[in-house]
Amino acid sequence: MNFENAVWTDHPQNPLINPIKPDWMVADPSVLTPDKTPDGKWHLFANAIIQGIQHFVSDDGVSWERVAKKLFIGIRPYVFLENGVYHLFYEKPASIRRSVIAIRKSTDLVNWSEAAVVSAPELKWERKGPMATNGNPCLIKFDGRFRLYYSASWVFLRDCLFFEPLYIGVAESDCIEGPYIKRPEPLIGPSPDPYFRNMGAGSMKIIPPTGENHGWYAFNNGIYRDKDGHSRSEIRLLKSSDGYDWKLCEGEPLIKPENSGWKRALVYAMHVVEFNGEWRMYYNARDGWFIGKERIGMAVADFG
Repeated sequence: MNFENAVWTDHPQNPLINPIKPDWMVADPSVLTPDKTPDGKWHLFANAIIQGIQHFVSDDGVSWERVAKKLFIGIRPYVFLENGVYHLFYEKPASIRRSVIAIRKSTDLVNWSEAAVVSAPELKWERKGPMATNGNPCLIKFDGRFRLYYSASWVFLRDCLFFEPLYIGVAESDCIEGPYIKRPEPLIGPSPDPYFRNMGAGSMKIIPPTGENHGWYAFNNGIYRDKDGHSRSEIRLLKSSDGYDWKLCEGEPLIKPENSGWKRALVYAMHVVEFNGEWRMYYNARDGWFIGKERIGMAVADFG
Protein backbone atom coordinates (compact mmCIF):
# COMPACT_ATOMS: atom_id res chain seq x y z
CA MET A 1 0.00 0.00 0.00
CA ASN A 2 1.49 3.32 -1.09
CA PHE A 3 0.28 5.90 1.40
CA GLU A 4 2.13 8.61 -0.54
CA ASN A 5 -0.68 8.46 -3.14
CA ALA A 6 -3.51 8.70 -0.61
CA VAL A 7 -5.80 11.70 -0.27
CA TRP A 8 -7.56 11.90 3.09
CA THR A 9 -11.11 13.27 3.15
CA ASP A 10 -12.94 14.22 6.33
CA HIS A 11 -16.16 12.39 7.11
CA PRO A 12 -19.16 14.70 6.53
CA GLN A 13 -20.42 14.12 10.09
CA ASN A 14 -17.18 15.32 11.73
CA PRO A 15 -16.57 15.76 14.57
CA LEU A 16 -17.85 12.34 15.59
CA ILE A 17 -17.14 12.42 19.34
CA ASN A 18 -17.55 15.47 21.56
CA PRO A 19 -16.33 15.97 25.13
CA ILE A 20 -18.81 15.43 27.93
CA LYS A 21 -18.94 17.96 30.77
CA PRO A 22 -17.12 18.73 32.97
CA ASP A 23 -14.38 17.89 30.45
CA TRP A 24 -13.55 20.22 27.57
CA MET A 25 -11.64 17.63 25.56
CA VAL A 26 -11.74 14.06 24.28
CA ALA A 27 -8.55 13.04 22.55
CA ASP A 28 -5.96 10.47 21.48
CA PRO A 29 -8.21 7.81 19.92
CA SER A 30 -7.16 4.17 19.66
CA VAL A 31 -9.47 2.05 17.50
CA LEU A 32 -10.22 -1.65 17.21
CA THR A 33 -11.96 -2.74 13.99
CA PRO A 34 -14.88 -5.23 14.08
CA ASP A 35 -12.71 -8.17 13.01
CA LYS A 36 -10.65 -7.75 16.21
CA THR A 37 -13.41 -7.37 18.82
CA PRO A 38 -15.47 -9.86 20.84
CA ASP A 39 -18.83 -8.46 19.65
CA GLY A 40 -17.98 -7.62 16.02
CA LYS A 41 -18.37 -3.88 16.64
CA TRP A 42 -16.03 -0.92 16.42
CA HIS A 43 -14.37 -0.02 19.72
CA LEU A 44 -12.54 3.21 20.50
CA PHE A 45 -10.55 4.22 23.55
CA ALA A 46 -9.75 7.85 24.22
CA ASN A 47 -8.98 10.14 27.11
CA ALA A 48 -10.36 13.19 28.82
CA ILE A 49 -8.60 15.20 31.52
CA ILE A 50 -11.03 14.91 34.43
CA GLN A 51 -12.78 11.66 33.49
CA GLY A 52 -9.68 9.73 32.41
CA ILE A 53 -9.62 6.97 29.82
CA GLN A 54 -13.01 6.28 28.26
CA HIS A 55 -14.46 3.50 26.09
CA PHE A 56 -16.78 4.00 23.09
CA VAL A 57 -18.60 1.44 20.89
CA SER A 58 -20.10 1.80 17.40
CA ASP A 59 -21.86 -0.32 14.79
CA ASP A 60 -20.29 1.58 11.89
CA GLY A 61 -17.31 3.50 13.29
CA VAL A 62 -19.18 6.78 12.77
CA SER A 63 -21.91 7.00 15.44
CA TRP A 64 -20.34 6.32 18.83
CA GLU A 65 -21.79 5.54 22.26
CA ARG A 66 -19.76 5.93 25.42
CA VAL A 67 -20.00 2.71 27.44
CA ALA A 68 -17.44 3.41 30.15
CA LYS A 69 -17.45 6.85 31.73
CA LYS A 70 -14.07 6.30 33.33
CA LEU A 71 -11.89 3.21 33.15
CA PHE A 72 -8.90 4.60 35.04
CA ILE A 73 -6.76 7.71 35.38
CA GLY A 74 -4.41 8.15 32.43
CA ILE A 75 -4.05 9.57 28.94
CA ARG A 76 -3.10 8.54 25.39
CA PRO A 77 -4.29 4.91 25.26
CA TYR A 78 -3.21 2.37 22.64
CA VAL A 79 -4.84 -1.08 22.41
CA PHE A 80 -3.04 -4.08 20.90
CA LEU A 81 -4.54 -7.57 20.44
CA GLU A 82 -2.11 -10.46 20.93
CA ASN A 83 -3.08 -14.16 21.33
CA GLY A 84 -6.66 -13.35 22.28
CA VAL A 85 -5.68 -10.81 24.94
CA TYR A 86 -6.15 -7.05 24.65
CA HIS A 87 -3.19 -5.06 25.93
CA LEU A 88 -3.97 -1.43 26.71
CA PHE A 89 -0.84 0.71 26.87
CA TYR A 90 -1.28 4.24 28.21
CA GLU A 91 0.49 7.17 29.82
CA LYS A 92 0.08 7.03 33.59
CA PRO A 93 1.00 9.79 36.06
CA ALA A 94 3.66 8.64 38.50
CA SER A 95 4.08 11.98 40.27
CA ILE A 96 3.35 15.64 39.63
CA ARG A 97 6.38 15.90 37.31
CA ARG A 98 6.76 12.35 36.01
CA SER A 99 4.76 9.95 33.85
CA VAL A 100 5.31 6.33 32.78
CA ILE A 101 3.84 3.92 30.24
CA ALA A 102 1.66 1.30 31.91
CA ILE A 103 -0.13 -1.75 30.55
CA ARG A 104 -3.43 -3.40 31.49
CA LYS A 105 -4.84 -6.63 30.04
CA SER A 106 -8.33 -7.84 29.20
CA THR A 107 -10.02 -10.69 27.33
CA ASP A 108 -13.38 -8.93 26.91
CA LEU A 109 -12.58 -5.17 26.76
CA VAL A 110 -14.60 -4.76 29.96
CA ASN A 111 -12.61 -6.22 32.83
CA TRP A 112 -9.01 -5.02 33.08
CA SER A 113 -6.02 -6.18 35.09
CA GLU A 114 -4.08 -3.96 37.46
CA ALA A 115 -1.54 -1.64 35.86
CA ALA A 116 2.06 -2.70 35.35
CA VAL A 117 4.77 -0.23 34.31
CA VAL A 118 6.59 -1.15 31.08
CA SER A 119 8.56 2.06 30.42
CA ALA A 120 9.75 4.95 32.60
CA PRO A 121 11.87 8.03 31.82
CA GLU A 122 15.49 7.17 32.51
CA LEU A 123 17.54 8.60 29.64
CA LYS A 124 18.78 12.20 29.67
CA TRP A 125 16.64 13.31 26.72
CA GLU A 126 13.55 11.82 28.39
CA ARG A 127 13.97 14.23 31.31
CA LYS A 128 14.30 17.56 29.50
CA GLY A 129 11.97 20.44 30.21
CA PRO A 130 9.54 20.69 33.12
CA MET A 131 8.49 17.02 33.07
CA ALA A 132 10.18 13.62 32.86
CA THR A 133 7.79 11.62 30.72
CA ASN A 134 7.20 8.46 28.75
CA GLY A 135 3.87 8.44 26.91
CA ASN A 136 1.99 8.29 23.61
CA PRO A 137 2.62 4.54 23.20
CA CYS A 138 2.36 2.84 19.81
CA LEU A 139 3.14 -0.89 19.72
CA ILE A 140 4.21 -2.74 16.56
CA LYS A 141 5.03 -6.43 16.12
CA PHE A 142 7.59 -7.03 13.40
CA ASP A 143 9.64 -10.18 12.71
CA GLY A 144 8.41 -11.70 15.97
CA ARG A 145 9.59 -8.81 18.16
CA PHE A 146 7.73 -5.89 19.69
CA ARG A 147 8.63 -2.26 19.10
CA LEU A 148 7.21 0.31 21.49
CA TYR A 149 7.34 3.77 19.92
CA TYR A 150 6.76 6.51 22.49
CA SER A 151 7.03 10.23 23.23
CA ALA A 152 9.28 11.69 25.92
CA SER A 153 9.79 15.06 27.63
CA TRP A 154 7.47 18.02 27.12
CA VAL A 155 7.54 21.46 25.51
CA PHE A 156 5.36 24.27 26.88
CA LEU A 157 2.89 25.93 24.50
CA ARG A 158 2.64 29.43 25.94
CA ASP A 159 -0.52 30.43 24.07
CA CYS A 160 -2.31 27.26 25.18
CA LEU A 161 -0.82 26.98 28.68
CA PHE A 162 -0.25 23.24 28.35
CA PHE A 163 2.49 20.85 27.28
CA GLU A 164 3.10 18.67 24.22
CA PRO A 165 5.73 15.97 23.52
CA LEU A 166 9.30 16.99 22.71
CA TYR A 167 10.89 13.73 21.43
CA ILE A 168 9.93 10.33 20.00
CA GLY A 169 11.91 7.20 20.80
CA VAL A 170 11.58 3.43 20.54
CA ALA A 171 12.15 0.44 22.79
CA GLU A 172 12.15 -3.26 21.87
CA SER A 173 11.30 -6.56 23.51
CA ASP A 174 10.76 -10.24 22.75
CA CYS A 175 7.72 -10.20 25.04
CA ILE A 176 4.74 -7.87 24.81
CA GLU A 177 4.91 -7.18 28.55
CA GLY A 178 8.62 -6.40 28.42
CA PRO A 179 11.24 -5.77 29.54
CA TYR A 180 11.74 -3.18 26.79
CA ILE A 181 15.25 -2.11 25.82
CA LYS A 182 15.44 1.48 24.62
CA ARG A 183 17.51 2.84 21.78
CA PRO A 184 19.80 5.37 23.45
CA GLU A 185 18.94 8.33 21.19
CA PRO A 186 15.56 9.70 20.06
CA LEU A 187 14.33 8.97 16.55
CA ILE A 188 12.75 12.40 16.13
CA GLY A 189 13.10 15.67 18.00
CA PRO A 190 12.44 19.39 17.62
CA SER A 191 14.07 20.90 14.54
CA PRO A 192 13.64 24.00 12.36
CA ASP A 193 13.66 21.68 9.32
CA PRO A 194 11.07 20.36 8.79
CA TYR A 195 9.25 23.41 10.11
CA PHE A 196 6.24 21.45 11.35
CA ARG A 197 8.38 20.10 14.21
CA ASN A 198 10.12 23.34 15.15
CA MET A 199 8.85 23.03 18.75
CA GLY A 200 8.42 19.32 19.34
CA ALA A 201 8.04 15.87 17.82
CA GLY A 202 4.45 15.29 18.94
CA SER A 203 3.21 11.71 18.50
CA MET A 204 3.64 9.03 15.86
CA LYS A 205 1.67 5.98 14.73
CA ILE A 206 3.41 3.32 12.63
CA ILE A 207 2.41 1.06 9.72
CA PRO A 208 5.09 -1.65 9.36
CA PRO A 209 5.92 -3.44 6.10
CA THR A 210 3.35 -5.97 4.87
CA GLY A 211 2.78 -7.96 1.69
CA GLU A 212 1.32 -4.86 0.01
CA ASN A 213 3.58 -2.36 1.71
CA HIS A 214 7.34 -2.89 1.42
CA GLY A 215 8.40 0.13 3.46
CA TRP A 216 7.65 1.57 6.87
CA TYR A 217 5.19 4.46 7.12
CA ALA A 218 4.47 6.77 10.03
CA PHE A 219 1.81 9.37 10.69
CA ASN A 220 3.32 12.19 12.72
CA ASN A 221 1.75 15.30 14.22
CA GLY A 222 4.67 17.60 14.91
CA ILE A 223 4.33 20.62 17.19
CA TYR A 224 5.33 23.97 15.72
CA ARG A 225 4.97 27.74 16.00
CA ASP A 226 3.67 29.40 12.84
CA LYS A 227 4.77 32.75 11.38
CA ASP A 228 2.15 34.56 13.46
CA GLY A 229 3.42 33.03 16.70
CA HIS A 230 0.56 30.56 17.19
CA SER A 231 1.20 27.02 18.39
CA ARG A 232 0.14 24.55 15.70
CA SER A 233 0.03 20.85 14.91
CA GLU A 234 -0.75 19.01 11.66
CA ILE A 235 -0.51 15.41 10.48
CA ARG A 236 2.27 14.51 8.04
CA LEU A 237 3.45 11.28 6.43
CA LEU A 238 6.93 9.86 7.07
CA LYS A 239 8.70 6.90 5.47
CA SER A 240 11.56 4.62 6.52
CA SER A 241 13.43 1.58 5.31
CA ASP A 242 13.96 0.17 8.81
CA GLY A 243 11.55 1.89 11.20
CA TYR A 244 14.33 3.90 12.84
CA ASP A 245 15.53 6.48 10.32
CA TRP A 246 12.50 8.54 9.24
CA LYS A 247 12.21 10.92 6.31
CA LEU A 248 9.41 13.33 5.49
CA CYS A 249 7.32 12.43 2.44
CA GLU A 250 6.84 15.31 0.04
CA GLY A 251 3.50 16.99 -0.39
CA GLU A 252 0.89 18.78 1.66
CA PRO A 253 -0.14 17.81 5.19
CA LEU A 254 -2.59 14.91 5.32
CA ILE A 255 -4.79 16.79 7.81
CA LYS A 256 -4.15 20.38 8.90
CA PRO A 257 -5.83 23.21 10.82
CA GLU A 258 -8.51 25.23 9.05
CA ASN A 259 -9.50 28.89 9.24
CA SER A 260 -12.55 28.13 11.34
CA GLY A 261 -14.49 25.29 12.89
CA TRP A 262 -13.62 22.38 15.14
CA LYS A 263 -9.97 22.15 13.95
CA ARG A 264 -9.13 25.84 13.75
CA ALA A 265 -6.04 25.69 15.99
CA LEU A 266 -4.33 22.29 16.14
CA VAL A 267 -4.71 18.80 14.65
CA TYR A 268 -3.35 16.15 16.95
CA ALA A 269 -2.80 12.48 17.62
CA MET A 270 -4.20 9.91 15.22
CA HIS A 271 -4.77 6.19 14.73
CA VAL A 272 -4.91 4.69 11.24
CA VAL A 273 -6.79 1.41 10.75
CA GLU A 274 -7.94 -0.75 7.84
CA PHE A 275 -11.21 -2.68 7.59
CA ASN A 276 -12.69 -4.37 4.50
CA GLY A 277 -10.18 -2.58 2.27
CA GLU A 278 -10.97 0.89 3.62
CA TRP A 279 -8.34 2.90 5.49
CA ARG A 280 -9.56 5.29 8.15
CA MET A 281 -7.70 7.87 10.20
CA TYR A 282 -9.24 8.78 13.55
CA TYR A 283 -7.75 11.94 15.07
CA ASN A 284 -8.51 14.77 17.47
CA ALA A 285 -8.39 18.52 16.88
CA ARG A 286 -8.70 21.73 18.89
CA ASP A 287 -10.77 24.79 17.95
CA GLY A 288 -8.81 27.37 19.96
CA TRP A 289 -5.66 27.94 21.98
CA PHE A 290 -5.95 28.86 25.68
CA ILE A 291 -9.73 28.57 25.41
CA GLY A 292 -10.75 25.68 23.19
CA LYS A 293 -12.43 22.29 22.94
CA GLU A 294 -10.93 19.10 21.54
CA ARG A 295 -13.02 16.59 19.63
CA ILE A 296 -12.46 13.38 17.65
CA GLY A 297 -13.11 13.06 13.93
CA MET A 298 -12.29 10.66 11.12
CA ALA A 299 -10.93 10.85 7.57
CA VAL A 300 -11.00 8.18 4.83
CA ALA A 301 -8.16 7.49 2.37
CA ASP A 302 -8.64 7.57 -1.39
CA PHE A 303 -5.69 5.91 -3.18
CA GLY A 304 -6.79 7.10 -6.61
